[in-house]
Amino acid sequence: MIAEPQGIRIRHRGRQPQVHPTAYVAPTATLVGDVRVGPRARVMYGAVLDAEGSRIEVGEAAVICENAVLRGSAVAGDQPVLVGDHVFVGPQATLLGCEVGRCVYVATSATVLQSARLGAGAVVAVGALVHARTVVPDEYFVPPHTIALDAPVRLLAPGDPGLAEAVSRVGFAQVAFGVDTEWTDRITRYEHIAEVRVAEFGTHADDEILPPSG
Repeated sequence: MIAEPQGIRIRHRGRQPQVHPTAYVAPTATLVGDVRVGPRARVMYGAVLDAEGSRIEVGEAAVICENAVLRGSAVAGDQPVLVGDHVFVGPQATLLGCEVGRCVYVATSATVLQSARLGAGAVVAVGALVHARTVVPDEYFVPPHTIALDAPVRLLAPGDPGLAEAVSRVGFAQVAFGVDTEWTDRITRYEHIAEVRVAEFGTHADDEILPPSG
């Protein structure tokens, strides 16, 4: 069966989604801006693919499950979401400005942050977090509910006493939002981050919902 482009498709910053005629996008999935869904890809109910000022590419036969969130960004440099062929992105997973190699499995509620890269055949198990700038090798397994950091990658448990220091060294606010405020100045740091997102998300005021046949 050849599926017609479906879902809620929104033109953002002058760019609109492109869906291959053999792909399936569920009626309640939302594609915003420069989103490209490849051949035989499946984007399921409630998924949100928001390219913001960058782009999102979903490869051939990739599966984006229910309520997953994929978000590109350009506030701290161009950070597209690039999903390779035959990738599985589980329900409620989150991919932010990252690169996912072919045949990767991202399980339910897993998160991959900005500028991270997942090698071909890697697994990010249920509830795991791949932090910003982390490089996960080919066929590497990130266990459930663990945190993967750095390159070469290392794993930490949520209760590890060194976790806070390790995360502070990642420089997440800088890589994700272009914010240089010190890790210890939490109030100012998160105020600046909120202002960045307010400005970025404010650009949606000019969005245009495309007609079903558009």
